[in-house]
Formats: sequence, structure tokens, C-alpha cells
Amino acid sequence: MPSGWVVVFLSLLLGVQPLATDLYLPALPSITAAFDAPMAKVQATLSALLLAFGIAQLVWGPVSDRFGRRPVLLAGLTAYTLASVGSALAGSIEQLIVWRIVQGAAMGAAVMGARAIVRDLYQPAEGARMMSRGLSGLGLFACLSGPLGGWLTEHAGWRAALAALAVFGAVALALVTLRFRETLPQRNPQALRPAEMLRIWGRIARHPTFWAWALLAATSYGGLFTFLATSSFVFITVLGHSKTGYGLLMLSMSTVYIAGTFLCRRLIPRLGVRRTVALAAAFTLTGGTLAGALALAGLHTTWAIMGPFYLFILAHGVHQPCGQSGAVAPFPQAAGAASALAGFIMMVTAFAMGTWLGQRMSTGADTGVYPLTNGLWFWGVLIALVAWTLVQRHGEVRPAPVPTR
Repeated sequence: MPSGWVVVFLSLLLGVQPLATDLYLPALPSITAAFDAPMAKVQATLSALLLAFGIAQLVWGPVSDRFGRRPVLLAGLTAYTLASVGSALAGSIEQLIVWRIVQGAAMGAAVMGARAIVRDLYQPAEGARMMSRGLSGLGLFACLSGPLGGWLTEHAGWRAALAALAVFGAVALALVTLRFRETLPQRNPQALRPAEMLRIWGRIARHPTFWAWALLAATSYGGLFTFLATSSFVFITVLGHSKTGYGLLMLSMSTVYIAGTFLCRRLIPRLGVRRTVALAAAFTLTGGTLAGALALAGLHTTWAIMGPFYLFILAHGVHQPCGQSGAVAPFPQAAGAASALAGFIMMVTAFAMGTWLGQRMSTGADTGVYPLTNGLWFWGVLIALVAWTLVQRHGEVRPAPVPTR
């Protein structure tokens, strides 16, 4: 496929994730009111989606190594579209949680496939740059998601916001059906045999380069997820923004994120991947620390949160393409499995954080802006530690040896 089409498909496949979260976030207060549901159950519509997303990748990865990327993408996008319709028609919070679980599992096929496609087609350094181009496209979808979700929720109701996901899924499915060409150079007929799967998982799990980059991607996503899980309640309920106004804040966040992906592509040829990540981690730590310190000082305002978060999300635009491509790079013969395991680690991190936040916010143990600001501070410290230690020691990509039988 021409590189332009590769970028289009990466953008679409990676874009299903922010659409399923960002477009839906402005609707969370409305869903809470519509079903008269406790906060923990409403948070579960987000955290359960991400847990299913993570677990499903462990299945989709080996399946794609066995049968190819194309059939997995077709199956996943079909299920994603149907689950989006079901979510929009849900009659209770429990039904909505079930449909979101299906949607998350289907989403795993798309995002896992995108990471594997990059490894199929590109060497590590170029793979990081191509991933950043795909994540720039993801950022564009995220830019649209917040304002669109806010506008639809405010003028047509929360069901319309969820129905928009079905439209996107159908468009992505049509384009993959018509234009996508298989990228897997050679199928592994043993990929689904239990002994072979255990051997592959073990080889990946023992590789220090995998853990360095996978943990960078997971901690960076943990910080973003903390913002996603708490920001609608902070900005709409606590600080009094309209749903449309909140959507515009999400637009500004996504714009800064896109700038981060462009910065990533500019810095990698000059500094190399590891030094680029180390520099970005300084922005992460500064942003997280400022958010926490300003809140503790009593500055509970929109820009006391968003200003520091712009530094955080700018660096996220560097950490994600480098982390996601770096975790898969040592495994050209098992890119699907490596992509799946890296994605699983990211989503378990998000699920654990979402569960904890839901419990704390439901009981009133954490109120106001503190779940958001303290969370950013916590993740900022962890991201910097990973970027300045593990990535610097183990981040140089060397292909893992293929064991002899």
C-alpha cells in the first residue's frame, strides 16, 4: 500500500479508541442522571470498556499472526459498529456496560492491528515516526470528538453521541474492506497452538526492551486516562462549564497532543528515540507537578489545571508513538502478540486507575479537582522515572532471538 494509505488506516484504526472515550465523556453526567445510576457504575462504562479492550488484544494478537491482519480488522470493525448501535439503544446502565464491553473487545482488534502493521512494514526508528503520523490522525479525531460529543449531548441527547460511534465504525469498515491490503509478510501456522503461544509470550515477557517501552506507554496512558475519567465531572459539575464548553477544552487538549506528535517526528532524527523521550519526560514531570501544586495552593480554576496539562499532553504525543512502536520492534515474527501484550498492560493500568477513581469519587473521599490534579502529579513522577531509567538502560531495540525447535 502507498504510505499515504498506511497513514489513513493507522489514523482510523487508532482513532476508534479516543472516539469511544472522548466523544462519550461529555455525556457522562447526562447518563448518570438518565439512569439514576451511582458513580461507580457510570465509571464502569468507561473502565469496563478499557479492560475488555486490553484482554481482547491477547486473543486478537495471536489470531492476526496466524490468519493475517485484514480478517481480524474486518471482524473487529464489524463488531465495533454493532456494539455502538447497541450502546445507543441501551435501556439500563447494566445494558450499557455490557455493550461497552463488547465495543472494547472489538476495539482491541483495530488498535492491536495498527501497532502490528507498523512493525510489519517499517524498521524501528522509521516505525516510531510512522506511528507518530498515525497518532497525529488520532489527534484529529480526538479534536473533533470532544466538541462533537458535547454538542450532540446538549442538543440531541447522550444516545446521539453514542450513535455517532456507529457511523464512524461503518465508515472505517468500508474503507478497510475496499482499500486495505494484507501487511503480514508470513503467517505463522503455529501461532494459536498453546505450546507455541506460551513460548512466544515467554520470549516477549523476558525481553527488557519490551518492558521499558511498554511501561512508558502504559504510564503515559495512565495519566491521560486519569484526565479522561475525571475531567467531565471536574469541569462540568465542579467548575460549571457547559457540555459544549467542556468539548472545546477537549479540542484544545487534542490540538496540543497533535503538536506533540509533530515534535516527536522532528526530534527523533536529531536526538534519537531515547533522548527524545528523556526530554519529553521533563515536560511531563513539570506539568504534573504544577497541576498538583497549584491545586494544593488553592487555585481551583480551569487554567490552573489546563495550563500544566498542556505540558503533560504535549509530552504524551512523544511518549505514545515511541512507546508503542518500541515495545513491538524487537519482535518482527510476533508483532501481533507483542502488540497485544503491550496493549493489555496499558489497559490494565487504565482499568485499575478507573476502578480506584470510581470508588474514591463515589464515597466522597476525593472531591473537587483533587482526583484530577493529584492523579496527574502521580503519573508525571512515574513517567519520568521510567523514561530516565528503564528506557535509557534498555531502550535500544535489538531483535529478539528466535528460539530453535
